[in-house]
Amino acid sequence: MNKGKYYITTAIAYTSGKPHIGNSYEIVLADSIARFKRKDGYEVYFQTGTDEHGQKIELKAQDAGITPKEFVDGVAGTIKELWDLMNTSYDHFIRTTDEYHEKQVQKIFRKLYEQGDIYKGAYEGLYCTPCESFWTESQLVDGKCPDCGREVKPAKEEAYFFKMSKYADRLIAHINSHPEFIQPVSRKNEMMNNFLLPGLQDLCVSRTSFKWGVPVDFDNKHVVYVWLDALTNYITGIGYHCGEESTEQYHKLWPADLHLIGKDIVRFHTIYWPIFLMALGEPLPKQIFGHPWLLQGDGKMSKSRGNVIYADDLVNFFGVDAVRYFVLHEMPFENDGTISWELLVERINSDLANVLGNLVNRTISMSNKYFGGVVADKGCAEAVDEDLKAVVTGTYGKAAAKMEELRAADALTEIFALFKRCNKYIDETEPWVLAKSDEKKERLSTVLYNLVESILIGASLLEPFMPETAQKIAGQLKGELRGFDRLGEFGLYPSGNQVTEKPEILFARLDVKEVTEKAEAMFAERKATAGAQDGDGEAGAAAEAGDKEENVIDLEPKAEITYDLFAKMQFQVGEIIACEEVPKSKKLLCSRVKIGSQVKQIVSGIKAHYSPQEMVGKKVMVLVNLKPAKLAGVLSEGMLLCAEDDEGKLALLVPEKEMPAGAEIC
Repeated sequence: MNKGKYYITTAIAYTSGKPHIGNSYEIVLADSIARFKRKDGYEVYFQTGTDEHGQKIELKAQDAGITPKEFVDGVAGTIKELWDLMNTSYDHFIRTTDEYHEKQVQKIFRKLYEQGDIYKGAYEGLYCTPCESFWTESQLVDGKCPDCGREVKPAKEEAYFFKMSKYADRLIAHINSHPEFIQPVSRKNEMMNNFLLPGLQDLCVSRTSFKWGVPVDFDNKHVVYVWLDALTNYITGIGYHCGEESTEQYHKLWPADLHLIGKDIVRFHTIYWPIFLMALGEPLPKQIFGHPWLLQGDGKMSKSRGNVIYADDLVNFFGVDAVRYFVLHEMPFENDGTISWELLVERINSDLANVLGNLVNRTISMSNKYFGGVVADKGCAEAVDEDLKAVVTGTYGKAAAKMEELRAADALTEIFALFKRCNKYIDETEPWVLAKSDEKKERLSTVLYNLVESILIGASLLEPFMPETAQKIAGQLKGELRGFDRLGEFGLYPSGNQVTEKPEILFARLDVKEVTEKAEAMFAERKATAGAQDGDGEAGAAAEAGDKEENVIDLEPKAEITYDLFAKMQFQVGEIIACEEVPKSKKLLCSRVKIGSQVKQIVSGIKAHYSPQEMVGKKVMVLVNLKPAKLAGVLSEGMLLCAEDDEGKLALLVPEKEMPAGAEIC
């Protein structure tokens, strides 16, 4: 039965580096949705890919001593290999350096300019390089980028701007009339309350300070804003032709049924993207789902700590399907999930090895032991069979309802409830007791048939989430996985069929100590290798002399400044004479700082690291001639200097020796 088309996309992965396991979660979730829809009778088109332009990539390529195209070719290849490793069934892998995409981006930019939605001006503001975004002072959080929390710097450049406010009311009306448009609801509320309702500012949509981007074809000093370039992949990848007749595929697939994205880029997809589409006269996607993050349970993933977990690491330890199961099962619908080596082992042992693997193994083993592998329905039924059959045939409906809401973890829970019911059925029927009586042979045969049939239905449901495991189960049972339209029927497994003689262990139990020790060894080796690659000259000589390796942090270098620019900044020693929490703020402390004969009020985002009591009496380093600004409604007249480690912990910078308040830092 053909239920129509279903077009699903992931966000395209940014090619600044290899994606960690948290990034890989999205492609696995999208794949499970795509596979589920295919089995459910939909004609699915699944698109993913890579985002390959922008200043950050230009800088990384410079550091690597290669061209930006060479850099993104390498990273895009790595990403595609990871997606393939995770057995994802995408139909198209788009790259924003693809010629056809760049051509359409240029046409889209020109069209929006010619119809008056884009105009030329100049931008002056605070710029975040990693996010490639300009911000106003009021938009900053604790003086830093509201998206990534990094430092921003003043910047001014000629730019083209998009008139966002022109379409804001129309977008608000659409969101209000289509409650399914942004999911979960918390993401919708955030976008409405924080961005749309306060009013949208015009958006800078071109850059002149770097060259690695799609050139504006009528003004070659400019390259197209990376987000305008990237977002359009959802239509260019399926044959959208700006100003011309688009392809049959485009007309068939658009609008997208689902954009699956991380919660950190919801604003771009639910505000910028719909407005761009409105300006182009194209329909809006049906739904945008901002999934939560998968976080490391034992602390922040950090390259400097050498503890970043990649999908291929986990596959080497546990296999593809075990990793797919974990990331899908452990991610809540709305809140962040947690990954740790201990939790991975626990889930594999309890759910995969015990509930599923043991069930399949002992069912096949009993069939071989008692009937030479022949599985036959003798029709010797008892009341307990009906409950089993009801659970088994009812699971598809429960799982489908969860998947309709994109609750993949809950759908998996329903499927594993089927397998748990099978294990309970074994305990209820006690095949080993039935085997002791010749009179109970037909009953025993019926029990084993019911188990094989139930497991095969369960495997058919499991296939979108764990495709290799489902196929292995079907292969060992010598049966065929079924479409969802046949899962309401019990008894389709051919009576008299024979299961495999030698069942394969699907998932072996693991020792948590062995796994964690192996992981620690892997991280230690990775860190040592990275250190060896980075070290030369004096650092190498020191290592050879037996000096202890120091923990270091490497930052992306900022643009060089002249001494004259540096000399304009005035640093002095200050003494904190009073400090209190800023009302209604989770991050801010307000300090009274004595600097010479003056007292300045300085607001700092260090509440998580220092109490007000700890602050009083400290001698600190202060940037004293910073232009005053209001943070959370409180005037701040300078900046306290801190150091930040790779876990985000802050430490105030203090003079090594006793210095009077007001001493110049030079």
